[in-house]
Order: sequence, then structure tokens, then C-alpha cells
Amino acid sequence: MTPPDTSPTAFSSLLRTASLEQHREANTSTFITDLLDGRLGVEAYTRYTEQLWFVYGALEAGARRLAGDPVAGPFVQPELFRRTELERDLAHLRGPDWRTSLTALPVTRAYAARVQECAERWPGGYVAHHYTRYLGDLAGGQIIRVTAERTWGFTRKGDGVRFYVFEGIPDAAAFRKGYRTLLDEIPADELEKQRIIAECKRAYTLNTAVFRALSEEIPLSA
Repeated sequence: MTPPDTSPTAFSSLLRTASLEQHREANTSTFITDLLDGRLGVEAYTRYTEQLWFVYGALEAGARRLAGDPVAGPFVQPELFRRTELERDLAHLRGPDWRTSLTALPVTRAYAARVQECAERWPGGYVAHHYTRYLGDLAGGQIIRVTAERTWGFTRKGDGVRFYVFEGIPDAAAFRKGYRTLLDEIPADELEKQRIIAECKRAYTLNTAVFRALSEEIPLSA
């Protein structure tokens, strides 16, 4: 794989820069800020984990469908898959019958439905959602893991926080570098790239909507 293009015109750079405002809005949402500052209890963390299960269910069902696609296929890498880890975390957080009480917020259903729609009809749009989720998990998600371990006493990289542990990726920085190269080499014309950028912004907005709904549902110290 060739090194990533670090110029401002590289698609990975354009994607990051163009969606920076929406990315920042998601990262500084009230829910995430309160969670990281210890103002929310483990129930808030658990409800967030439940919402992720629905979103990653759509992402990873789509991955199986798109594995051979020339646009989305190169991004389908099993070492990224999170559904199994989420299920282990939910079993730890809710108990063995966690599925019986599992509920998706309306905004979560809309988010997962959009991911599914892209997987079925538009591989470029699927890449936008793949990028916003998995690269965020590899980077900023680690802050959530450390906070959860410290705040609620989870075993380091153990049950409860396995979603954030990528055992198949020993060097996250190198993996992210390779991922950016895939973005730079994506077989898409300029119009399609602009559409992917717009979908990336939409993905962050959908994620922020989930945070907003969780903040409204769960009071401080819940």
C-alpha cells in the first residue's frame, strides 16, 4: 500500500476538514461532556452501548454485503468489527438476558436505517458512515474506555469496555494511516467525493442526535 497523501487536496484531508464542524459538535455534545466528566452514572454508559449495538448491526450487516464492492470492499476489514464485543459488554452491563430489555431510541433507528440504506444502495455513502464510526472508535473512543474503567471500575480492556479494544489491530496509528490511504485511493470522481463528504457530515449529525436524545432521557448521576 502506498503512503497516504498528506497534501490538503488528498481526499482523506478534504473529508476530515470539510466535516470538522460536525465532528466537533458530536465530540462536545452535552452527553459526551457529562459522561467524560463523571457527571453521569453507569446507566447512561449502558444506554449508549445499547444504541451502538443497533448502529453497528447495520454497519456490519452491510459489510458482508459489500465485501466485494470496488468502492466499499477495501474498507471491510474484520479486525474492525464490533458487534461481538458490544454483545459481551451488554451481557456484562445488563446480564445474560440483555436482549429482552434492549430498545433503540427513535433517532438511533433513523441512524441505523440510513446506514442500511447506504449499504444497500450506495457504497460511497456506506464508506462515509464506516469512516466516521470506526476511525473514531480507534482514536477518541479510547478516552471513553479509560473514563469508564476509572469511573465504574471495569477491568482494564475487559468486559464492559471491550467495544473499544481492537485486539486485531496492534498498531492503531499505522492502521489509521493505511485507512487514510484507502480513502485517498477510493475509485470515485469529484462529484461522488463531494457526495461522500456530505454523507460524512450527515453521519456526524445523526450521531449527535443520539447524544442529544440520551441527554434528554438520562438525568445527571443516573
